[in-house]
Amino acid sequence: MSDVTHTAVLGAGVIGASWTALFLASGRSVAVYDPAEEAETKVRDYVARAWPTMAALGLTNRGDPDRISFHRSAAAAVEGAGFVQENVPERLAVKHATFAEIEPALDLKAIVASSASGLTLGQMQGGWTDPARFILGHPFNPPHLIPLVELMANGRTVPGVLEAAEAFYADVGKVTIRVQREVPGHVANRLQAAVWREAIHLVQSGVASVGDVDKAMSAGPGLRWAAMGPTTLFGLGAGAGGLQAFCDHFADTFNGWWEDLGQPVLDTETTRMLVEGLEEATAGQTVEEMSARRDAMILAMRQALSGLD
Repeated sequence: MSDVTHTAVLGAGVIGASWTALFLASGRSVAVYDPAEEAETKVRDYVARAWPTMAALGLTNRGDPDRISFHRSAAAAVEGAGFVQENVPERLAVKHATFAEIEPALDLKAIVASSASGLTLGQMQGGWTDPARFILGHPFNPPHLIPLVELMANGRTVPGVLEAAEAFYADVGKVTIRVQREVPGHVANRLQAAVWREAIHLVQSGVASVGDVDKAMSAGPGLRWAAMGPTTLFGLGAGAGGLQAFCDHFADTFNGWWEDLGQPVLDTETTRMLVEGLEEATAGQTVEEMSARRDAMILAMRQALSGLD
């Protein structure tokens, strides 16, 4: 869908504002809907802050940050849009009400993608009379900086829609995967949840501090995982023997580790432990300072990797 010239973004919180910036950078116009009174100011400020980062990644060559409009209803925002990214609050009633409102106003060939991370495609389809051109398009925060989008269609989706969405996302600089079966959290969030569960267990059981567990990840596996996924990396771990040799050698080791992994619960005491541990590790840095540092580091990594490509 590189021929799409006009898009819509429904819901302009952090995720929606980031999508808006990326779509504008790709040379498309964007119609934004969000009921908050301060939405326009916040979105324009977000786009201005994100633009230099996107420019450094080479994403703004076709872009114009002024090709943006704001609308008082979701139905008005989607009129004439070829692609709609929905980011309204993750409450099923809110999603369904939004879909019911926009469905009569959509162009016949428009695709609507939901950024939902906690709701499944099947649950959300209940808000449509005909969900044939509605898919899951779940990003990672912030979408203008992290390439991943998790896509899902199902038997109620018409042929060609998923492929068209893949082409659109590729044209705005995204990397897509297909989720082939509905599970809570899709793919990447489940991977994050599994790692965080054991990170919490290591702190809870006195193995290491919150700061040191995070450091172990960022200075260790995290660097490798920014390049390749875990199965690919373990396939390299046994040299010429590949993944078969790795599994033959380390099966008992991993089976033993898996049996010893923890099952912590995010209750009040565990949350308090994590909050205090993070406060100690970050030593008074503000959320804004840490976010800026995160974005600068991700930008540097992406620039380095693009040079290799």
